[in-house]
Amino acid sequence: MRLCFASNNAHKLDEIRPLLPATVELLSLADIGCEVELPETQDTLEGNARQKAQYVWDHFGVACFADDTGLEVTALGGEPGVYSARYAGPQRLSEDNVRKLLQELQGQPDRSARFRTVVALVLPGNEVHEFAGTVEGHITEAPQGTDGFGYDPIFQPAEGDGRTFAQMTLAEKNTISHRSRAVQGLVGFLAGN
Repeated sequence: MRLCFASNNAHKLDEIRPLLPATVELLSLADIGCEVELPETQDTLEGNARQKAQYVWDHFGVACFADDTGLEVTALGGEPGVYSARYAGPQRLSEDNVRKLLQELQGQPDRSARFRTVVALVLPGNEVHEFAGTVEGHITEAPQGTDGFGYDPIFQPAEGDGRTFAQMTLAEKNTISHRSRAVQGLVGFLAGN
């Protein structure tokens, strides 16, 4: 089965590729000739994931899945949430986002947070399916580790061994991450159909 992952984020492609069965040929946006920035104008993760996958289906006619992920920090009322990628501005720089989040949390005793991913799959006939994954954890006082991307250097999963996502190998992160849990739902659905 040929399936496009609607993301321009090479890190996400690297995370998802090993999670998919060998029967799925994973295509990138570049593989299908999509060079535009996909729309993300919805106010929920579910809405953004659906919007991106639907755009690819409507414009390229390729079965597609897209994800949207948000870091939801308890002390900030769930922010940055759906705005995680552009929390510090439209330039979408991870370092700026991390810096802003740490500033917002200065002096906050509650540093609990969770990562949540929603994957939307659009199949021929405009058949849409959604899968979600969550991982609980907390925000560290300072970045730790050099692997991963985004907020990984400051997110310490509750299920882990005290390391941030950025201190884990990709294989280790994939055993507990929000994205891998959502993709496992997708994989289970594909296997059953």
